[in-house]
Amino acid sequence: MQNTPLDPLAERKLLLNRRHFFGLSAGAFGSLLGRASLGSLLAGEAARGATLGQPALGPHFPAKAKRVIYMHMEGGPSQLDLFDYKPGLRNRYDQDLPESIRNGQRLTGMTSGQARFPVAPSMFRFSRYPNSQDGAWVSEAMPHTGGVARDLCIIRSMHTEAINHEPAITFFQTGVQQPGRPSFGSWASYGLGSANENLPAFVVLISQGFGNTQALSERFWGSGFLDGQHQGCKIRSGDSPVLYLNNPDGITRPTRRRMLDLVGALNEKEAARTHDPEVATRIAQYEMAYRMQMSVPELTDFSGESEETLAMYGPEVRKPGTFAANCLLARRLAERGVRFVQLYMRGWDAHNNLPKELRDQAGAVDQPQAALIRDLSRRGLLDDTIVLWSGEFGRTVYSQGTLTETNYGRDHHPRAFTSWVAGGGFKPGIVFGETDDFGYNIIRDPVSVHDLHATMLNQLGFDHTRLTHRSQGRDFRLTDVGGRVMHELLI
Repeated sequence: MQNTPLDPLAERKLLLNRRHFFGLSAGAFGSLLGRASLGSLLAGEAARGATLGQPALGPHFPAKAKRVIYMHMEGGPSQLDLFDYKPGLRNRYDQDLPESIRNGQRLTGMTSGQARFPVAPSMFRFSRYPNSQDGAWVSEAMPHTGGVARDLCIIRSMHTEAINHEPAITFFQTGVQQPGRPSFGSWASYGLGSANENLPAFVVLISQGFGNTQALSERFWGSGFLDGQHQGCKIRSGDSPVLYLNNPDGITRPTRRRMLDLVGALNEKEAARTHDPEVATRIAQYEMAYRMQMSVPELTDFSGESEETLAMYGPEVRKPGTFAANCLLARRLAERGVRFVQLYMRGWDAHNNLPKELRDQAGAVDQPQAALIRDLSRRGLLDDTIVLWSGEFGRTVYSQGTLTETNYGRDHHPRAFTSWVAGGGFKPGIVFGETDDFGYNIIRDPVSVHDLHATMLNQLGFDHTRLTHRSQGRDFRLTDVGGRVMHELLI
């Protein structure tokens, strides 16, 4: 049921009363217990999914999953060279894609002017992995991922609305193509809150790939019209994993504490004067940053991991910022109660030289992502963790530019591509959906981005139509005005 709209003046009056009450309460408790206790109070509110003046949300019904690890392959990996096996295309090498298949569908400006659309069969061999119920076909480029096929719910019938990177990534992250809406991770933080007062509920990790990269805007993990505490916190490689977290030279931790107490007192006065929820958010974020000074160094220190675990993730795991290191970091974040971990792997935009670029990209992600599945499973975390692997769209069956026996490229293709999900109550070892003989159109069981979001929210305990936030006079949600829970994908 949607919230019943109030008269704007009445709504404002109620909001002011709530903020005033909580502002006075925070001030009173701060006077009695001291500034450090106020920080703990605010952290406690955040842990229950609330900010000052905003009731805790919490799940609508018992959840199957507690957290999400979302591996986004930025640029759009080729499903035809990884998961959607089409051996019949070998007999159609260099033939024009039939107009009856393309059927006048939209093309990008990069291939719309081509005289021909030559079919490019995959140059990669595929193997069938019988440990999965449906015998999943997986490319030789990802043998480790094939080895965990029994844990994967492979969706070959994903489709999206956008055909270019920026709007397509925005759509997959926020549910709309236009910027300004909260990201999926922000919605998860808003609904679930944090389970660890020393770490944010939503963390972002970025790895640089080997192929053509696209711009990676911070708004992809922004909180939009939700409170700022719900935006993603980017953890970087290097000596300063979080910007501005370390104390400047000459500033000790006690000095930092006194400074935060003073700033907190000033912010409390401002909150009492303006009733602005962003001021309360600012206080909470200062306190979070103070606690993260202790928690982040421990988080990013892998010295306590066993040699067996490090070897499982591969040799790159010891290099901060690599996909291997970020996969292990994602597991460490998950076991510490972080609700949403977003990994970006850049470099999948293979418009030309696809065989080499895809082999390099797949080589960087294959072993670590399989290790993440195994590691979560052996620690008892996979059952209540949703692991999502996807790009913003797929690639075309026809070659962009010149097709040769040793090289081809592929353009953007939003109408049919492959994603996979593991854990969190999704059916393991299945292949869902089907595309035509060219991998161009979906012929069975289509799944939209909104459907996927709705299904994941369902596993987190939310009715996607009721996880809403009022802004500018209307209720917004991650799935916009679409989406259905795909019970066919669930245990």
